[in-house]
Amino acid sequence: MISTIKINSEKCKGCSLCIKACPKQCISLSKQFNKAGYHWAVLEKENSCIGCGFCYMVCPDVCIEVYKDL
Repeated sequence: MISTIKINSEKCKGCSLCIKACPKQCISLSKQFNKAGYHWAVLEKENSCIGCGFCYMVCPDVCIEVYKDL
């Protein structure tokens, strides 16, 4: 099974809740800033994502989408 997430970099405020919620520790903050001046979350370890959706559930700005392929 291949899973991944997509993060809207312009909506993300870099709160780090998704980073703390990820059981596989595959999310980190970018080194760049978005237009609002925040470091946004990025999927760093693409092959480690299991598509659990914890990041999606804790995101207060609803900027994460979870994708699962069977």
